[in-house]
Amino acid sequence: MNKKFTALMIIAAMAMTAVFATPVAESTGAKTQPVVIKDMIGREVEIVPGSYHRVVCIGAGALRMYSYIGDVSDLCGVEDIDNISLENRPKMFDQAARPYVIAYSKEFSALPSCGVGGPQAQTAEAEKILSCNPDIVISEYEDVQKEDALQAQLGVPVITLRSGSDGVFAKEFKSSIELLGVLFEKEARAKELVSFIDKEEAEISRRTESVSESSKPGVYICGLGNWGTTNHLMTAQNYKPFDVAHIKNAVTGLSAKGMQAIEKEKFEATGKDMDIMIIDAAAIKNIKPLLAEDKSLFDSCKAWKSGDVYIQLPYNAYYTNYEIALINTWFLAKTVYPHLFEDINIFAKMDEITQVFLGLPLGDEIMRFGVSRGAYNKIDTATFFN
Repeated sequence: MNKKFTALMIIAAMAMTAVFATPVAESTGAKTQPVVIKDMIGREVEIVPGSYHRVVCIGAGALRMYSYIGDVSDLCGVEDIDNISLENRPKMFDQAARPYVIAYSKEFSALPSCGVGGPQAQTAEAEKILSCNPDIVISEYEDVQKEDALQAQLGVPVITLRSGSDGVFAKEFKSSIELLGVLFEKEARAKELVSFIDKEEAEISRRTESVSESSKPGVYICGLGNWGTTNHLMTAQNYKPFDVAHIKNAVTGLSAKGMQAIEKEKFEATGKDMDIMIIDAAAIKNIKPLLAEDKSLFDSCKAWKSGDVYIQLPYNAYYTNYEIALINTWFLAKTVYPHLFEDINIFAKMDEITQVFLGLPLGDEIMRFGVSRGAYNKIDTATFFN
C-alpha cells in the first residue's frame, strides 16, 4: 500500500513539474529567450518580447503612444486623468481633444486606477500600480534612478519612452514607437506608423521647398502651451512644423530654443513682420479677457489689421497629441501657401491621419470639443473674441 501510494505521488510530482516547466512564452507564441534592450533614457532592461499581456502606462504621453501600437485589451490599469467616467479626477484637459481617449474611452473606463496622473502628479504611485498586477510598465517619467527604483519595487520591467522636442517629427518619438513594436512584437505596425509620418513630412516639404525666400510671408505662431494654457506672447523661434513646410518665422533673435514668452515690446516691434498670425486654440480663453481690457492689444500686428488670423487645434493636452501636430502642419502649409495645397481638404486629411494612428476617422469628434471652436479657419478679428 505504501509503495503504491509512493509511486502515485512520484507520478503526480513529475506531471506537475512538467506543467510548470513549460515556458509561458511557448504557450503564447512569444519568443522563449529573454533579450536586453535599452529604453529611451539609456537603461538596460531584460525583456521577453511578446510575452506581456498585463500592461500599465504611466506619465504624460505613455498611454497615448501605447495606444498607437499596443493592444488596449492588454491594459490592466489606467491613470485617472484618462478615465473620463470618473468624477473625481484631473480635468484640466477636458476642453481639448485627446484622440486616444476619444478612440478608447470605453476601454479605459472599465479599468482600475494605476494612479492619478496629470501635470500635478509627477511621481509614480507604486501601490496602485501593484494593485493592477502588471507584467510590464510603460513610463514617461524620464528619471533613471526613479525608474530603476520603481522597477525594483514592482518586480517587472519598467520601460521608459521619450517624446522629443520636435513632437511628431522627433527622432525620440519615432524611436519610442519602434521600441514599443519590439516589446509587444508589433514591429510591422510600428514601421507602418513611422513610415507614414516620414512620408507625410516629405510630401509637405516637397510641395513647399521651391518657394523663394523673397515671396514667403512672415508668420507668427502664438498661444503655444505645454504644461498650461498661455496667450499671444508665447511663441517659438524654432517651430518644427515651420521648418517642415518651409515657413518664414516672423520672430527672430529669441534667447532660448523651444517655446518662449516674449516681451510685450518685442511683440509690438515684430508686428510689422507678421503677415499671417496663427493662434493655438488653447490660448483663446486667455487672450479674450486681455483684449477686452485693452482694445489696442493687436494694433501693431499687420495680420490682425488685414484679417489674416487663423486658428489651429491645440496639440498639447497631457503632452503632445501627435496626430493633431501632424494635421496642424498640413493646415499651416495650406494656410501659408494655399496655391500649393488646393487639392487638400484639411478635414479629410484629419480623418486620414487619425485612421492611421488610431484606426478610426475621428475628425467630427475632435471638432466637437470646446477648444476646437474656430480651428482650421480664418477668423473675423472684429467679432471672434467678443
